[in-house]
Amino acid sequence: MQKVTTISEIRKAVKQYRQQGQTIAFVPTMGNLHAGHIKLVAEARKKADKVIVSIFVNPAQFGVGEDFESYPRTHLEDSEKLKKAGADLLFLPTVFEIYPDTTETTVSVAGLSTIHCGAYRAGHFDGVATVVSKLFNIVQPDRAIFGEKDFQQLIIIKQMVKDLNIPVDIIAVATARENDGLAMSSRNGYLTSQQREIAPKLYLTLCQARDRVIQGKESIQSIEKKCQAELQTSGFEVDYFSVCRASDLVLANEDDHHLVILVAAKLGKPRLIDNVFFSKK
Repeated sequence: MQKVTTISEIRKAVKQYRQQGQTIAFVPTMGNLHAGHIKLVAEARKKADKVIVSIFVNPAQFGVGEDFESYPRTHLEDSEKLKKAGADLLFLPTVFEIYPDTTETTVSVAGLSTIHCGAYRAGHFDGVATVVSKLFNIVQPDRAIFGEKDFQQLIIIKQMVKDLNIPVDIIAVATARENDGLAMSSRNGYLTSQQREIAPKLYLTLCQARDRVIQGKESIQSIEKKCQAELQTSGFEVDYFSVCRASDLVLANEDDHHLVILVAAKLGKPRLIDNVFFSKK
C-alpha cells in the first residue's frame, strides 16, 4: 500500500491509475479505524480497480469545546488495518496541506445543514461539506463510499454532489454494529464500562419506535416524546429523537411512507448518533 501526504503526490498517483484505465473508489475517514471503516474499504474493493483511503481529522467540523485536540489519532495501527483490507493508497495530509493560510471558501448545503445535528453543532456540516468537496477535487474518484450511521451527513453529501455537478457516485453502506446493536464509532472508546452497558439502549429504542410507527396505533409525535423520555430515564441526555422523511429529513407526518428515525444523545463524554430507516406498509 502506497502512502502519500501531499496533494501533488496523490494527484500523481491518480494520474497513473487513469493512464492505466483504472477506476477509483474513495473512502474518506478521520482515522482511529474500526470494523465499520474496514467494511467501507471492502465495499470499495468491489466497486473499483483501485481503493484510496484518506485519514484527516478535519478541524473545520469541530466546534468550540469539542474533541478536536483529543480525537484519537492511531495512524500506525490504521495503516496496518488498511494494508490488510487491501487499500491501494493512503492519503495522510496535514491540516496546512488541506487548509493553507489563504483558504477563504466554505461549502454550505442550505437547509439540511441546520436541522437535527446541525441545530446543535453550528457550522459542523459546513466543515464536512467543505472538506469532502476538497477531497473529491483532490482525488477525483469515480465512487465514494460512506456509512449510513451518519445519515444526515450522507444526505448532505448527496445533495452537494448533485447541486455542484461533482462527477462521483455516492455509495452508502449499512451501519456496522457490535453484537449488542451499538453502532460502531471511534467515540465509543470514551464510554465507561457502565455506560457501555447502557449504550445499546439507543438502537433498541430506535427499533421499538420503528415498530410502533409501522403499527400506526400512536401518533408520530407521541412516539417521539415517549422514546425520548425512555432514553433520558436510562441516563442519556437526548438532543433529538425525530421521525423524518428519508428523502429530505423533514419531520414526517402520518401520510409519509419512506422514513428514517434519527437520534443524537450524550452518554457521559461521547455524543452518540444512530438511525433506522424503513418504509411503512
